[in-house]
Amino acid sequence: MPTLELLSADALRSTVVAFRDAVKAHQTGINLLNVYPVPDGDTGTNMARTLDAVVAELDQLDQLDQLDQSPGGLGPVCDAISHGSLMGARGNSGVILSQILRGFAATLKAAGARDDDITGAVVADGLVAAAAAAYQAVLKPIEGTILTVARAAAEGAAAAGRSASLVEVLRRARADARLALANTPEQLPVLKDAGVVDAGGAGFVLLLDAALYVVAGEPIPEPDDGPGPSPERLQAAAHRHATGTAIGGAGEAGGGEAGGGAVDVSELRYEVMYFLDLDDTRIDGFKQGWGAIGDSIAVVGGDGFWNCHVHTNDIGAAIEVALDLDGRPRQIRITDLFEEVADEHAHRDAAMRGDAGAHSPFSGHSSSLPAVTCAVVAVASGDGLVELFGNLGVQGVVTGGQTLNPSTAELLAAVEAVNAEQVVVLPNNNNIIAVAEQLNALTGKQVLVVPTRSMPEALAALVVYDPEADATANAAEMTGAAASVATGEVTMAVRNTNSPVGPISEGDWIGLVRGDGIVAVGESCEQVCIDLLGQLVTPGREIVTVVTGTEATVAQVDGVVAWLHDQLPQVEVEVHHGGQPLYPFLFGVE
Repeated sequence: MPTLELLSADALRSTVVAFRDAVKAHQTGINLLNVYPVPDGDTGTNMARTLDAVVAELDQLDQLDQLDQSPGGLGPVCDAISHGSLMGARGNSGVILSQILRGFAATLKAAGARDDDITGAVVADGLVAAAAAAYQAVLKPIEGTILTVARAAAEGAAAAGRSASLVEVLRRARADARLALANTPEQLPVLKDAGVVDAGGAGFVLLLDAALYVVAGEPIPEPDDGPGPSPERLQAAAHRHATGTAIGGAGEAGGGEAGGGAVDVSELRYEVMYFLDLDDTRIDGFKQGWGAIGDSIAVVGGDGFWNCHVHTNDIGAAIEVALDLDGRPRQIRITDLFEEVADEHAHRDAAMRGDAGAHSPFSGHSSSLPAVTCAVVAVASGDGLVELFGNLGVQGVVTGGQTLNPSTAELLAAVEAVNAEQVVVLPNNNNIIAVAEQLNALTGKQVLVVPTRSMPEALAALVVYDPEADATANAAEMTGAAASVATGEVTMAVRNTNSPVGPISEGDWIGLVRGDGIVAVGESCEQVCIDLLGQLVTPGREIVTVVTGTEATVAQVDGVVAWLHDQLPQVEVEVHHGGQPLYPFLFGVE
């Protein structure tokens, strides 16, 4: 393989794909290194999922290229990297990685606008910008993490000199990054106790490995299939967390404390992530507000749109900080870190004992779920909806939906399995509400039903769910939120019939609105969606949620979203993969 003297758009694209593939190959090993800031074993997973989103964005660019609808060159590739990483960032490590990629891509795009020749010097500038952007994303930077490794790479690249070749710059950056990674245990005592290097830093070095693979043909290192830290080392690291000395060194920024108080990051129970619409001039105030109630704060974005991450004990306050600044949080995801840490420890213990499959996070037993004041049980079909509900705090999901109604016994088993004495049930179908309302009389727990009739209603209800509020308060808030949503759905007719909007033939697509019945009929799924949305989006409606099913095609989704942007520019559009059968599109309009 010949050595590349310049970094082209194709080489940049290939580097990102190779980076994603390398992180996936090393994912298990990176997860085993993950003991800071929370030992939940998901750093490799979050980095891989973030990069999956970037590659998906590049794939979309490929499709446009094939249709001659996209200009060639470096700019569109850099835009795809920036947008994909912003929208797809997962977890603390994913958000920081997103900022690294965005800083790097922005520098290359600016240089490419002047000259198509991306030299080693430009790549060095990109690495410097990437490191600076990563530090800027974090409210309280901690050394001995991915930040330190990224900065070392940038300093090494810059030290190579302006006349250095592309390969020379990358090799110097990688050498300095590897040295910094090896030194991370000396900067973070918790890493030294566990006998590991920083997980995020290890993932970052793979970016430089991938770049050298593409431009010089150098092989990417093979994954380390070792067992990871021993139980004794993990116990020492846990003790370090418990005693609040995981960071050490009074001179290090942040000190791992939340808001300058005495709460160590390991004592913060919830990971809260959401997208935020907020004026750029207010983002520093937002970060400071989060700093008062949490830690591990990472915020990336710009131009009024941000991807935000925090660890906190106060979910409500994490959302109210945004509202107080006239911001709009959306697609809120909440993870119980205590549960994740317990799951990870159990998984590692089982692996060391050779008990394959001994642990599952959805074991169905309350002992494996976090104790909350009020839990939620929801009915859903489709893997995407199950994941969405889990991200929003649902402890129990029962399979069901149109044509598949769960029994009272199935719902009761889910209620008994959650780790709470108070439970709210979301039936998500009109036919299941009556069944759900029998549950309270069949269990010693308090069970209240929020009469949701669709998945979009459930998503709206879950945005206001508070696991530490009681069931009565939650049911009232969630019922109001669900009632504020106008919902519609698209499915295929299974027989010939008549409707208020004309005759229907078997195989036609039909659009239904809650309370109004069939409002659209046609041979084109995309056109029926458009006709349906034309009636759903009435004056005053601001947000359209699109939940796609197994039968929805990429072209159909793109067509519907494009129509919304063109014809209804006043509304915000959120697209979720639901994976539900029979209904390729579900819509919620708030």
